[in-house]
Amino acid sequence: MAPRGFNHPLYILPFDHRGSFETGMFGWHGALTPEQTAQIAAAKLVIYDGFQTAIAAGVPVEKAGLLVDEQFGAAILRDAAERGYHIACPAEKSGQEEFDFEYGDDFAAHIEEFHPTFAKVLVRYNPGGDAALNREQAARLKKLSDYLISANRSLFMFELLVPAEKAQLEKLKGDKKTYDLEMRPGLMVEAIRELQESGVEPDVWKIEGLDRREDCEKIVEVARRNGRDKVGCIILGRGENDAKVREWLTIAATVPGFVGFAVGRTDFWDPLVAWRDGQQTRDDAVAKISARYREFVDLFESARSKAAV
Repeated sequence: MAPRGFNHPLYILPFDHRGSFETGMFGWHGALTPEQTAQIAAAKLVIYDGFQTAIAAGVPVEKAGLLVDEQFGAAILRDAAERGYHIACPAEKSGQEEFDFEYGDDFAAHIEEFHPTFAKVLVRYNPGGDAALNREQAARLKKLSDYLISANRSLFMFELLVPAEKAQLEKLKGDKKTYDLEMRPGLMVEAIRELQESGVEPDVWKIEGLDRREDCEKIVEVARRNGRDKVGCIILGRGENDAKVREWLTIAATVPGFVGFAVGRTDFWDPLVAWRDGQQTRDDAVAKISARYREFVDLFESARSKAAV
């Protein structure tokens, strides 16, 4: 069955990070106490307030979206749904090399509890990697894909990461930048094709930043092949610095089929750390997150408008 697709502008502020908040933001390891869980939830509320401030300042609500997890953001998901925002919720376990469901066989019940616009997965899949592992992941992902199509409520958002295999890096003498430029784009096209042929049918592909317009075009071509012409692609920030994220967004915005972006840590990490450390007020952190998100929205829309002329 062909996917439904989503080809409207979509500017996602993702903060579904779990492990990186526990260890990277707060330095905690092991099972969290209720107080620690509440502290992470409070930090995510700062980001959500930044998102809402951006909408109040003019980001079109029909183009805006947020991605947050149930563990620390259930209250945010419910509030955002009531306000009519596009919401996305992750289905994967955090921090694992292999895709598996956060809630096991109960994944559908958790999706139905929130009815997000998108059920999202983050998957590490390299066509040159372990073939058996890739098949196992694809089988789990097909189960989710089939459920979402049959339920016909939430759409399917697929974040594809293609980390380099050891042998691939060795061919490039360990040069990760050359891998990203010369090898990863082709592997991403191959991965998308393999997943489609395994019955995995996302409505939106979240794509790691690409340095060349022609590589973005090839991604759209494979994502939309064989009647999948409404499928959308969004570019993600990978936690990169401001200049690199701007470069990726500007390139992607000129390519029909790339409908937006998902930029998270580049928006919120530094303001949150400063707030955590008492170096700035909560209101200042909210304002900075809002301003950065708005800047990326304006950049993408401006680049797309110029390309259309």
